[in-house]
Amino acid sequence: MIKKIVFSFLFFITISTFSQQEKLNNYKYVIVLDRFEYLKSADQYQTSSLTKFLLEKKGFEVYLSNEELPTDLKLNRCKALIAVVTDDSSMFSVKSKIELQDCNGVVLYTSEQGRSKEKDYKKAYQEAIRKAYATMEDLEYTYTPLQEEVVAETVVAVEEVLPAKKLIIKETALPKSSLAVLYSQEIDNGFQLVDTSPAVVFQILKTNVKDVFVIKDKNGIIYKNGNNWVAEYYENDTLVTKNYSIKF
Repeated sequence: MIKKIVFSFLFFITISTFSQQEKLNNYKYVIVLDRFEYLKSADQYQTSSLTKFLLEKKGFEVYLSNEELPTDLKLNRCKALIAVVTDDSSMFSVKSKIELQDCNGVVLYTSEQGRSKEKDYKKAYQEAIRKAYATMEDLEYTYTPLQEEVVAETVVAVEEVLPAKKLIIKETALPKSSLAVLYSQEIDNGFQLVDTSPAVVFQILKTNVKDVFVIKDKNGIIYKNGNNWVAEYYENDTLVTKNYSIKF
């Protein structure tokens, strides 16, 4: 009986780990925060750049959050995992874990805790991060795009070669001045965005990534693209993308 219980437990752990691995493989990029919330300045003690370097060794394409991002990632931040180094330090030791989150802040992977008793803060944080990374041996990353992403790209390619589509695009192209204007009103953990009615269009919540917000009560995000803001969310399993000019 005990052997059956142990076998079932190990089988569950194996399946769970495999499922988690598959989810991580669907992400094309990783964004490492350029400043973790418990530090005073960007890349203090080289914590962010070290984390970027270590994750690149795993095969990820990694960017710091203050770096220039690829065009497809600018248009859809949910293509990237967010890497965060958490801190649970005490008076005598630095304790760190590496977390990988999705664009909604859901933790998909957490390393074991790395510890250091070095008295020099830079050495201590770097040693703790390296030790946390050393526990990530089970993470073997190979980018595997989702099937729907490939289908979407195929559809776009077909539209580009059809003259009729090109004519429609020219006729319906809107100038920047025609963007809907929303005005922000601060609420707990974020803002509500209202139009000129005034009616509440969205309630958005802050994230750890600059200029990226989660849209409350919708499966989506809103992020800055140049001087404008882009809202992406799902309605009835269909991706909706809208551009706005937001006055904060």
